[in-house]
Amino acid sequence: MTPTLRAAFWMTGAIASFTAMAVAGRAVSHALDTFEVMLYRSCVGVVIVVAVLVATRRQHEVRTSNLRLHLLRNAAHFAGQNLWFLALTLIPLAQVFALEFTSPLWVAALAPVLLNERLTGTRLLTALIGFVGILIIAQPWATGGLSVGVTAAGLSAICFALTALATRKLTRAETTLSILFWLTAIQLVFGVITAGIDGDIAWPTLALTPWLLLIGGAGLLAHACLTTALSLAPASVVIPMDFARLPVIAVIGALLYGESVGVSLIVGAGFIIGANLINLRAEHRASG
Repeated sequence: MTPTLRAAFWMTGAIASFTAMAVAGRAVSHALDTFEVMLYRSCVGVVIVVAVLVATRRQHEVRTSNLRLHLLRNAAHFAGQNLWFLALTLIPLAQVFALEFTSPLWVAALAPVLLNERLTGTRLLTALIGFVGILIIAQPWATGGLSVGVTAAGLSAICFALTALATRKLTRAETTLSILFWLTAIQLVFGVITAGIDGDIAWPTLALTPWLLLIGGAGLLAHACLTTALSLAPASVVIPMDFARLPVIAVIGALLYGESVGVSLIVGAGFIIGANLINLRAEHRASG
């Protein structure tokens, strides 16, 4: 298999994992709040990551030299993931995924501010095109304002962008396993605090346990697959493959939950995906 075909294989795993996590997240939402879901997801993640570290004898890779940046990264990711799980329960799955795809555009817009990268005309243009896509999907003029679900999905994309920017800095000095360890460990602490602040943490029933195991395992597997795909092929090749998540989740939403796909969602998603492709093409030319 060529590197591109291998990357496509890994992206298939990423798409399946993200889709499975969305379905599982909705399945447990009737019994657990988002903080509790994140708590149990982190529990599963810690067990998996520690097991891998011990089995591969790579415990030495876990360092505390960048702990402050790990804390900031995981605060953003924890907030984004909670908002994402909340959005799953309030708006159609395809709408959540479409708004999530604005995250790379936020990365392009925020990188000049946070990483001192140059603000190009292309980055500014793609951010504006993506914003138009958001407005077409959300249609605040027709609904009397932004709904809670749309707002949560939009804010989660910004949080994921901040996470990506922090990760970009961390990867200069940290291994993937180290980043994953601090991801699960720090978010486990966040989960215990936020889920237990009201003094009432709902324990998972036997029926919920498989779904929570799926959420924890699929979350880690999705990021592992995406990272592996990016190591085999350029982002300009890999990221467009990720857009296949949208039609996949639209079909899942229609079959499992009777969700319809409106014209506004299709058009808005087209603007967002188009903006991402323009930005990726410009970045590829600049790096070449």
